[in-house]
Amino acid sequence: MDIIEIFLSASFWAAAIRIASPLIFATMGELICERAGVLNLGIEGIMVAGAFAGWIAVWAGLPLWGGVGVALLTGMAIGLIHAILSVPFGLSQHVVGIGITLLATSLTFYTYRVVLPEVSSPPKIMAFQPYEIPLFSDIPFLGPALFSQTPLTYAAFALVAVTAFVLYRTPLGLAVRAAGESPAAVAAQGLSVTAIRMGAVIVGSGFMAVGGAFLTMSAFDSFFFEMVNGRGWICIALVVFGAWKPGKALLGAILFAAFDAFQIRLQQTGVGAVVPYQVFLMMPYLLSILALILMSRRAEVPAALMTPFNKGER
Repeated sequence: MDIIEIFLSASFWAAAIRIASPLIFATMGELICERAGVLNLGIEGIMVAGAFAGWIAVWAGLPLWGGVGVALLTGMAIGLIHAILSVPFGLSQHVVGIGITLLATSLTFYTYRVVLPEVSSPPKIMAFQPYEIPLFSDIPFLGPALFSQTPLTYAAFALVAVTAFVLYRTPLGLAVRAAGESPAAVAAQGLSVTAIRMGAVIVGSGFMAVGGAFLTMSAFDSFFFEMVNGRGWICIALVVFGAWKPGKALLGAILFAAFDAFQIRLQQTGVGAVVPYQVFLMMPYLLSILALILMSRRAEVPAALMTPFNKGER
């Protein structure tokens, strides 16, 4: 298969959409946090915790959507800790975020060993299966690529639409964006900047955890600690790439996923026989960095991002 055939293959784009799905969840969560003025560097650990929580809940007997709910609540609980430390206490968002990542990852490892002390390899669950949307899945090329995915992938795309609608078409979204741009103006309207920012971090962290749960409940059927593998940090870059806009962030996630799917297929061609596989593994990251540099030059950062707000201070 040559390079042109790879890009013209419906299976390639189906794989790209599948790879992009956890990134979409986590990117929307990070975007909500940053739009409210809080940088959430706990995303990597939250995704690990969500991946484990959803998987272990299903393994314990809950239905798949129940596992998604458990992952969501786990992420929100961790997000609450982040929100308390970074918003009303005004601690460094960088330090809090890194601490949350270490805390969530360590707690996940500890819980795993307590629940499964004698297990050498993680047990498997019955994960979400692809669901073909009637009529749409029969469309040539687009059908197999877009409309033959698992339900969580459809939920990821729906989340983008909901996030965009709430941020740009509702008073709540206006308040969230204002909290990240001019918190003093929000306070002048009688609204609580603290409540808005805390709510954004809690909700955003829940979406990040669902992104992690996608890996164990849709992409795979088991859990291992290396499965998140830096996706959280990529999502932070995708928010910048998307200029803090849901639609552009979605395109960024698909672009990175396409790079990732491309390097996997490129290894199977004649090129893979002469080029070290490490080169292919770093390709999506290098290309994403290049795209980030080109796009971020025109991006407008929320004016109050990472700026603590204390009512009454100028």
